[in-house]
Amino acid sequence: MSIASTGGWRERGCPIAFGGHLMARGLRICELIHPGRVGYDEAIEKMELRARARRQQLVEDALILLEHDPVVTLGRAARESNLLVAREQLEREGVAVRESGRGGDVTYHGPGQLVGYPVIELEPPRRDAHRYLRDLERVLILALSDVGIRAQRRPGLTGVWLGAAKIASIGVRLSRWVTSHGFALNVGGDLGGFRAIVPCGIAGCEMTSLERLLGRPVGLDEISGPVARRFGEVFGRRMVAAGARAEVDPRSFERGSAP
Repeated sequence: MSIASTGGWRERGCPIAFGGHLMARGLRICELIHPGRVGYDEAIEKMELRARARRQQLVEDALILLEHDPVVTLGRAARESNLLVAREQLEREGVAVRESGRGGDVTYHGPGQLVGYPVIELEPPRRDAHRYLRDLERVLILALSDVGIRAQRRPGLTGVWLGAAKIASIGVRLSRWVTSHGFALNVGGDLGGFRAIVPCGIAGCEMTSLERLLGRPVGLDEISGPVARRFGEVFGRRMVAAGARAEVDPRSFERGSAP
């Protein structure tokens, strides 16, 4: 299981709070926030602030797309035996180890991986944790199809797969039907960080990435646009740049700046 039940972002012009619930063409607005590369502790602190503010109806929905410094995170269902390298050794090698409030087991985040933290209030028809996981999988499967990759689900397992190889992991938290944590999509070709763990607690799990599948360099910008656009499509949101009130085309969004 990849669910745990029971902020804000000031950088680069992203507001922490504003009043009201804006609608665009009948769709609820979702702010698209690109802070760039952010350490795990800082990112989680601000994600949690955003989620708290969303539960208080102080901010709109948001999709935070970013990249982390190297970190191994252990979800609420994690078993210590799935950490194959001692925490002290990982820390010496520059890989942080952190407990996480999300569901699921152990995973790795690092440069070359697109991490998404949706902070949205689920509407009553969507208030089903398993449906939320399936919707996130659908977002990623559709986004990958936009760049020529035919990915799929695997029965009984959470995440996005190509055969036996996993390209995206999902672990979320729901509190009063406001979401936090989210997904990690492997983009770059360096997957060495996963050798320190049993990914998601699945013995023999092979990881893959966009670069490995496409056989060429792939930047996060190439896939972040499709992910944002498909997120809006699947969840019925109008994606806007953080701090902006005009609709934007996520396909033209450059990481770390508003279009």
